[in-house]
Amino acid sequence: MGRIICLMGKSAAGKDTIFKELMSDQKLDLTRIVPYTTRPVREGEQDGVEYFFTEEAAFRQLQEDGKVIESRAYHTCHGLWRYFTVNDRQLQDERRNYIIIGTLEAYRKLQDYFGKERMLPIMVELEDGTRLQRALDRERGQECPKYEEMCRRFLADSEDFSEEKIAEAGIDRRFQNDDLHRCLDEIRLYLIREM
Repeated sequence: MGRIICLMGKSAAGKDTIFKELMSDQKLDLTRIVPYTTRPVREGEQDGVEYFFTEEAAFRQLQEDGKVIESRAYHTCHGLWRYFTVNDRQLQDERRNYIIIGTLEAYRKLQDYFGKERMLPIMVELEDGTRLQRALDRERGQECPKYEEMCRRFLADSEDFSEEKIAEAGIDRRFQNDDLHRCLDEIRLYLIREM
């Protein structure tokens, strides 16, 4: 049976970069799970690559059809944004190893749905000041920066990734992303050992 790797961490901890590097590693042979969201597309994003971008009505229909595995709703400075995982054709081959970027909450719900033995958590961490600078640099690069939302996300991460919640999720291995190459090497070795 294949594993489902859930890559997690606070905003701007380097999850997207690590995700891309792991996806390009042919030895790992990972299949991407593309999550869904109702938030607006950011500059440089493509539908079906980072997310399937959808509307609230489509989310409700998928939920009514029993296809939503897990969902999170955030009351942002720009309205309600949902992020969710759908039981669609992406997850048909149970022999494959899959990877998705998620939150602790998403990880726990995926664990409930697929079983603890199938899930493999990867918790990426980075010092708060470095994360905040990265988030600010990323937001400055947007055509229409949303600084207020960036700050809301940064503050919400303290609660969402509290030590208590990390312990409740049963995550005992974490990866420090203060050196990308070292962090990637450690994650690769961990995945090879655990898959």
